[in-house]
Amino acid sequence: MIYPVVLLRKGKERALIMRHPWLFSGAIQHVKGKAKEGDIVEIHSDKGETLGFGFYNPESQIRVKLFQSGNEVRVFDDAYWMSKFHQAYTLRKAVINPDLTNGYRLFHAEGDFLPGIITDIYAKTASVQIRTKGAEPLIPLLVKFLTETAGCTSVYHKKEEKEGVWLQGNETGATEFMENGIRFWVDVVNGQKTGFFLDQRDNREKVKQFCKEKTVLNAFSYTGGFSVYAQAGGAKKVVSLDISATATDACKQNMDLNFPDSHHEIITADCFRYLKEMPEGEYDCIILDPPAFSKHISTVDNAARGYKEINLKAFQKIKHNGILFTFSCSQHIDRDLFQKIVFGAAADAKRNIRILAHLSQGADHPVDICHREGEYLKGLILWVD
Repeated sequence: MIYPVVLLRKGKERALIMRHPWLFSGAIQHVKGKAKEGDIVEIHSDKGETLGFGFYNPESQIRVKLFQSGNEVRVFDDAYWMSKFHQAYTLRKAVINPDLTNGYRLFHAEGDFLPGIITDIYAKTASVQIRTKGAEPLIPLLVKFLTETAGCTSVYHKKEEKEGVWLQGNETGATEFMENGIRFWVDVVNGQKTGFFLDQRDNREKVKQFCKEKTVLNAFSYTGGFSVYAQAGGAKKVVSLDISATATDACKQNMDLNFPDSHHEIITADCFRYLKEMPEGEYDCIILDPPAFSKHISTVDNAARGYKEINLKAFQKIKHNGILFTFSCSQHIDRDLFQKIVFGAAADAKRNIRILAHLSQGADHPVDICHREGEYLKGLILWVD
């Protein structure tokens, strides 16, 4: 098979030799042959050596997303892609206990060497996102794998800019699944991302371990994942806070599904304002899991101010000897920068604060060791004297 060739500038091959899966536009000298968005291209060094193959996008700063490094494989047929799907499935079978959990991420884009393909499993329903045009021709093969191998009866294609479609089955979108033995409802049609934030599963279990007999505030609670786990851990009181009434309604539904008689309080309000105005000493444990404040490198400074503000207020208001769980899912806020932001808030709060643990995404959201950008979720458990 002959593919259009992307020729690199001199000295720009090191990242690809080190198997990084992104090729940026500034590294390209020119393109030989006609290449349109979504085409598979072959990448050459300035000396003509083949460095890999990937999906081409002439409009993106990330001009090529690689799915194959080196020159060992040149034929990308159904068998090639099925092999990749099976490799990802094998990893999940190794890290997920099906007796306790049937909600997990099956395909994690670059983390599974499948750029642009995100697939989450909720019991028998799969929620699929395709984020690069090059992966779109793989949709029929993807559905075949999900139904014949992964055991799904329904497959929903979630689209960012327009209404999604059911590729298999015809459901309402509301599906019950299980995570660490706890039950949740997910709406794959109307929910954010694929419907639920599965990447926090292990961190929710950590919350469960720390919340016994504590008053807990779950800020930016969305559909209440951390709230339900706090209740499962024996919390004395759980308060869920989110600006979205739709989210807090779903949060109540998930709490009632597991603990119908709990003393669970829901507040629909702006989290920044609530943290600013709430009295001191009301909560033993505060959870801060905001949406991504930075989705582009140009917004990092504003995002940093947002993260500092909410952490500073939590430090000022939490009880003595309290525990703060704080997170960032902004890709452009790396682990070191996030920790510096939180340290700055701690210094301004003038309280003694110690790190109990560093947190990240679950094992079903693997990170290609050559792709540091894949470690997008950062978290800290902090003891506040």
